[in-house]
Amino acid sequence: MSRKNKPTQSEIDGVQYRRAKLWQIILQSCNALVGMSVYSLIGLASYSGAIGYGMALATVGVVIAVSRILDGITDPLLAFVYDRVNTRWGKLRVLMIGGFLVEAIALLCMFNFMSSKGFGIVVFSVLYVIYVIGYTITNMTAQTLPAIMTNDPKQRPTIGVWTTAFNYLVPMALSMVLNTVLLPMFGGEYNQSFLSAAAWVCIGMGAVGTILVCIGISEFDKPKYFEGTSATKEHLKLKDMVDVLAHNRPLQCYIASNASDKIAQQTATQAVIGTLLNGILIGNIGLATILTVISMLPSIIFAIIGAKYVGRVGSKKGIVTWTFVSLCISVVTFIFFVVIDPKRIGVMMSMEMILYVLLTLAQNASNMVITTANTSFMADTIDFELDRSGKYIPAVVSGTYSLIDKIITSFSAIIATGAVALVGYTHGAVPQPTDPSTPAIFWLTMAIKFGLPIIGWAITLFAMKFCPLSKEEMVNVQKRIADKKAEIANNS
Repeated sequence: MSRKNKPTQSEIDGVQYRRAKLWQIILQSCNALVGMSVYSLIGLASYSGAIGYGMALATVGVVIAVSRILDGITDPLLAFVYDRVNTRWGKLRVLMIGGFLVEAIALLCMFNFMSSKGFGIVVFSVLYVIYVIGYTITNMTAQTLPAIMTNDPKQRPTIGVWTTAFNYLVPMALSMVLNTVLLPMFGGEYNQSFLSAAAWVCIGMGAVGTILVCIGISEFDKPKYFEGTSATKEHLKLKDMVDVLAHNRPLQCYIASNASDKIAQQTATQAVIGTLLNGILIGNIGLATILTVISMLPSIIFAIIGAKYVGRVGSKKGIVTWTFVSLCISVVTFIFFVVIDPKRIGVMMSMEMILYVLLTLAQNASNMVITTANTSFMADTIDFELDRSGKYIPAVVSGTYSLIDKIITSFSAIIATGAVALVGYTHGAVPQPTDPSTPAIFWLTMAIKFGLPIIGWAITLFAMKFCPLSKEEMVNVQKRIADKKAEIANNS
């Protein structure tokens, strides 16, 4: 391999850091084409279950909820596969391609080949489980890529920016294609023909994304990038997973921080809660879509600026700073709703609407920086484990987090629907935009939409007080890793 194709190096703080080229980062971030295209398709699973397999929507919901817990359980188990896959074509590319093929075949069968063919709940459930296995392989492998491609603290946030930007753009583009182009072609109804066509579009985009990712990571898919700092090389054991959870303090802090934030945000973004806020309290159900579109570009621009900040001060401080900002914005927004008439927000170009838009833009921008910092922090946590135990086991670290995260966040829909039942929506009734606003609905919506995220961010600030991974400590971590690897090389 010529020198110009090798990963670049940079020396900062006395550490020789590994760096990826910009084009490699961009292609690696095209994993969003894989994840978000599948995410957009699986969002239609309820329609597929009802139309193609004759299942009740509630039954489909149970299958999906149980499968999500299964997804969490399979995440750490994949670490054993990840540890043992070493082929002439690499580790990462084999897992990415293999995992995508599994989920692609399962989804094409679920939405096309076996749909509306007289099969029922058993076939649908089996196909969904196979999809979950394939998704787990691709998703868990993708989570390890930032740590493998670069350990430069100034570059890691850049990966987060590109990943976050694609995660915003891809589902928005797919939503437009599916709803404004494809759906009208099939009579404007969710039918079997539409679902089959949607499956081919989404899987096709995922295939393109997989190819681009494999090209971007090819220079890093080599055994030397998976070596630990111990002279002895042993296969992963179950006790290694327990040891990581018990003794990796940054991982413990990250679990408390990110899982609490995600369950709050996923509960707050449930469709029923959106109807309570935008439809009933504000009286403009389309406002949420408008805000999503107009906030996308400013949020991405702000994330780029935020990435430079995170690269300068470190992942931990970046999370702490912008979590505090997000918390303050939510408190202000909460008070804003209390002192005004929320219906005024739904009046186009009213002062209340303008202020609400500005608050939402600020909130989205701050959250974008937190997401960027979290991507960098997970990579730092993986390196901390390499320094602590001498074992380079990125799939164990990310898989252990994913297990707990998915178990916790699987309750978000239950919390939302249970809370809505408290204000009278029982026996199959669901919130409708035409429903009257009541004090109970107002305070419930405020508690979930703003109160839960405030609690989540408070937990983050508390947890990060116990995290040792400051910028200075990460420099020491990288120095110790480099010294240990140099000692092994000299003794070999």
